[in-house]
Amino acid sequence: MTKLIIQIPCLNEEVTLGAAIADIPRDIPGIDIVEILVIDDGSTDRTVDVATESGADHILRNGSNIGLAKSFQRGLDTALRRGADIIVNTDGDNQYCGGDIAKLVQPILAGQADIVVGDRQTEKIKHFSPLKKILQKFGSRAVGRLAGSEIPDAVSGFRAFSRNAAMGITVRSTFSYTTETLIQAGRKNLRITSVPIDTNKVERPSRLFKSIPQFLSRTGRTMLRAYAMYEPLKIFMILGLLLMVAGSLPILRFIGHYMAGDGAGMIQSLIIGGALFIMGGLCAMFALVADLVAYNRLLLEQTLERVRKIEYALDQQETLPEQTKFPTKKLHEELGSLTRRFGL
Repeated sequence: MTKLIIQIPCLNEEVTLGAAIADIPRDIPGIDIVEILVIDDGSTDRTVDVATESGADHILRNGSNIGLAKSFQRGLDTALRRGADIIVNTDGDNQYCGGDIAKLVQPILAGQADIVVGDRQTEKIKHFSPLKKILQKFGSRAVGRLAGSEIPDAVSGFRAFSRNAAMGITVRSTFSYTTETLIQAGRKNLRITSVPIDTNKVERPSRLFKSIPQFLSRTGRTMLRAYAMYEPLKIFMILGLLLMVAGSLPILRFIGHYMAGDGAGMIQSLIIGGALFIMGGLCAMFALVADLVAYNRLLLEQTLERVRKIEYALDQQETLPEQTKFPTKKLHEELGSLTRRFGL
């Protein structure tokens, strides 16, 4: 049986959450069980009450406001613990059309993709300004290059994950999960695809950022940090080479003047060039160290994924009839050993 859990991170969405839940279909071709998980990120209005009244199957409450990225990660973990084969993330502001969930999960059901992103086709959205459309297109291309996949709408929050893909995702950003998850998936060679979707107009301003410059700044840092985690050798080696080339120019200038008998007045070029060249050499050496750290991080991620699989297997055991359960003593022992060894 294929189980789909649709998670909805929420912060003060009492006005729109009911409509968003009502729009979610409970009968989807290829899906046997559809459940709705609402993640309440410290709402101060009736969001939790509306979720209950609207028929949400599960409500996960954060003790305080921890942000969209961490709420998204908590939702993934909870959905996996509850045995989800496919996880769909949507928003509580009713921006995305629930009827498109069937289109979103089909590539996963067909075995053609691990992650499916809903393409809002922003060039057709009338209430998007020309500047926002340009920035969205440019940003999606940049994320696509970093992830090694063509992604028309990289910041769309309407997306589906296979169980295997969700197991390997670990969001570290405190801002948003959209770009980081795609870069992680691309570096793990997961298959990413997009499907066109429809959207509803959202009247209220975004709560995630206050201005476009702030959004660009925070998203840019997230992208750079995520990519640097997986390609530190490339980033720091390029930086080191650029510094060494920049340093070699004033050094060559000094040498030229020195050979012409005028080197005494060019000593500052030698100092500046030498400093830049040394900085470049240090960056190149740091690149090697960072690459070793990244390799160790990859091993830790694989260990974390293994721990998750063991934990979720143990959680699923509790829901099975006693006669169908398999021995869990070894699983407990292995889980304890891994967590002690790696401090997970």
